[in-house]
Amino acid sequence: MNSLAGELRLQPGAPVPHSLHSTRQAWAARVGRDQPANALPGLLAGVFSLCGHSHRIASQLAIRAIEPGLLPAPDAVPVQLQRETALEHLRRIGLDWPRLLAGPAGADPIVASAARSLQRCPLTARTPGVAPGPALRQWLQDEWLQMAPATWLRAWQACGTDWLDDWSRRHRGWLPALLQSAKAADGPLNLAPAHALRPHARDESMRALGAALALRPDLARRPLWQGHWAHTGTWSRLHLGEPAQAWGAWSLLGCRLAELVRLSLPDEPGHAGAGWLAWGALTTGPRQGLAWVEMARGLLIHQVTLAAPVSGAMPVVAACQVLAPTEWNFHPEGVAAQALAGLPSDAPDLAPRVRLLMAALDPCVPFELTPKGAPNPETCDA
Repeated sequence: MNSLAGELRLQPGAPVPHSLHSTRQAWAARVGRDQPANALPGLLAGVFSLCGHSHRIASQLAIRAIEPGLLPAPDAVPVQLQRETALEHLRRIGLDWPRLLAGPAGADPIVASAARSLQRCPLTARTPGVAPGPALRQWLQDEWLQMAPATWLRAWQACGTDWLDDWSRRHRGWLPALLQSAKAADGPLNLAPAHALRPHARDESMRALGAALALRPDLARRPLWQGHWAHTGTWSRLHLGEPAQAWGAWSLLGCRLAELVRLSLPDEPGHAGAGWLAWGALTTGPRQGLAWVEMARGLLIHQVTLAAPVSGAMPVVAACQVLAPTEWNFHPEGVAAQALAGLPSDAPDLAPRVRLLMAALDPCVPFELTPKGAPNPETCDA
């Protein structure tokens, strides 16, 4: 399966661009071409199964930007994005973080405690169409935060990483303990605000990105924005102002937890609930539409071109490109590659530092760690 999904091969200490190699393929362009337009959303949701719901919505929106009546309108897009993004955060925090971040001595108890807490989460029951609400807020307060979610978020907004450190020191439970144990492996990241991926702030920027994709489909594998690599995630949301501090890998764990809290709060446009995540679509050329959604790993962009219509027949896809967060954050010259290049290959804590980096930037494929001189790689699911 890894040969189909691809993987990341990490070489800490090697210079950029040799510190990171991705074997991810541009499957959307291959499998989408010549498909009936009404089959494309389901097909891409299956290909990108980890984030399938977001891919389905983005594909539907891109096609509707070309022909508004061709597909049924996606139902309640803000609520769907809110729910599915919250679920993805819950899975990553409750399943991936314990496995990646817990030290050998405490891994089994933390993994077991996290799994039990997820089983009690009301949102994981997957009642279709039900948005996060009071039940999730109460669960977060009882299980993970030990305080009111709105209070936790206000403190995070005011103090950022200092609050995360203070909270995780003062409270009991598997999540505060896990965060404290992971803090020793922290390291800086090059997350300059100028390189935050926010083209969806202006339609002109999205059209420029769509034009670049149409001219150079290979950008889907090694994307550039305004001639430069970019980073995307919960820390670069359209509705979020520029950070007042330099984020490190450990800080990004707090960013993810903070967004889960935001999504659990009552709806407030541009601030919380179903009003938090940005999404949209527009026409970028003749029979060409582009759509974007903010999802758990960052900004997801789909561009679809439909072939000339044939009377009485469902239009077919002439071209399809997907720009996924993994390709931005794990660009061979991007934020992850630079962080890996700065890690000493012989550091005794190399593996924990790499696992923290992967938990923070969250690729959607497995990664393989191959330190210099190591005879066997260490492979982990991301």
